[in-house]
Amino acid sequence: MDKFAVNFNLYKDGNFIERSLPFDVIPRIISKEEFGKMQRGLEQRITALNLFLEDLYTEAKIVKDGIVPEAFIHQAKGYLKEFVGFSPSQKIRTHINGIDLVKDTKNDEWVILEDNLRVPSGASYPLSIRDTYRKIYPEFFEELKIEPIKQYSSYLRNAMDYVNTGGINVVLTPGRYNSAYYEHSYLAGEIGAELVRAAELVVENKVLYFKNYDGRRIRVGAVYRRLDDDFLDPKFFNPESLIGVPGIIEAYLAGNVAIMNAVGNGVADDKGIYYFVPQMIKYYLNEEPIMHNAPTYLPYFEKDKKYIFDNIDKLVVKDVAEAGGYGVMFGHAMSKIQLDDLKTIIEANPRRFIAQELVEFYDEECLINGELSPRKADFRAYVVMGEKVNVWECGLTRYAMEAGNYLVNSSQGGGFKDTWVMEL
Repeated sequence: MDKFAVNFNLYKDGNFIERSLPFDVIPRIISKEEFGKMQRGLEQRITALNLFLEDLYTEAKIVKDGIVPEAFIHQAKGYLKEFVGFSPSQKIRTHINGIDLVKDTKNDEWVILEDNLRVPSGASYPLSIRDTYRKIYPEFFEELKIEPIKQYSSYLRNAMDYVNTGGINVVLTPGRYNSAYYEHSYLAGEIGAELVRAAELVVENKVLYFKNYDGRRIRVGAVYRRLDDDFLDPKFFNPESLIGVPGIIEAYLAGNVAIMNAVGNGVADDKGIYYFVPQMIKYYLNEEPIMHNAPTYLPYFEKDKKYIFDNIDKLVVKDVAEAGGYGVMFGHAMSKIQLDDLKTIIEANPRRFIAQELVEFYDEECLINGELSPRKADFRAYVVMGEKVNVWECGLTRYAMEAGNYLVNSSQGGGFKDTWVMEL
């Protein structure tokens, strides 16, 4: 039973690598009461982040009021000044969000490590594995008060319908060589949307159409895109992109199609912008944050830089533009020469990095090679925003395969397990 896995593909350095994503049969259990607090905190956070993005690309009051430095925004890799002045359908930008958390052993509280507001993946794994669970262990779901999770599909479908500008819903995939292709096809089937590739879409007179198998063209009103901004439209972004749809941005800017998530959201994925989210919550909602960031320092500010340099051997340093566990450096695992070199790099480009206190987060018991073994585990919560904000009563628990490893991402070789939210 500890040999279960789902497909996870990598395309790296020109090579296609097909491998399995290990699945642990022992679920993580979160009490319904504990999850309720998390839900309230995540609803608050996503509401504030959506307001931030809408404000940033329209009036930019938060910048004018000095809450977030202007230079900090303009140097963010994901900020697209070409979209300033544009407001998407229903003023929603954060349709589908993956928020990564860990539970701190020090205060027994959940801590937010990062926000993923571009193309977060992974929701299909607990959805599909839960189906298998129910077939193998039906008695658990008959006798225990475990929250059902099938509503994620309706959250997605309702969000797409809410922003739809007139037409069908589609899931735009780069194709089967993409690492998350399994998820693209699975979710398309679950929400009743067409799974399409770029060649099946065409733009005419600033309107997006799906080219049906019989030659008919059917208008598209909402696109759940599963590719990054840079590849979305070869006429607007990277002209060498073969997986994008020529003209889709023109249709988007004309208000004729909704794109989920909004183009330009990458600015909020920047780990430097993450630093300011608690201030966003106070600024836009006039509320104190329900959930907190890990203690974070920006070398962009002299006071923070001094603290980082004085304590670098105890901190975790992250490259703000990296994702998937890449660009993460643990000070305690580096030599003095390496730390001195890192200081030099930070000094030369302070905007490129953040530093965080090392959060000692809980292990989860995992069945590895037939034995129970504790492994570091995080939790990706999924928050879907449509007419209202919905926090899915499940999520993706990821664990490290090696004892003591703090990097749990699937791209770093980690595994996953189901998460049961239940009355205890």
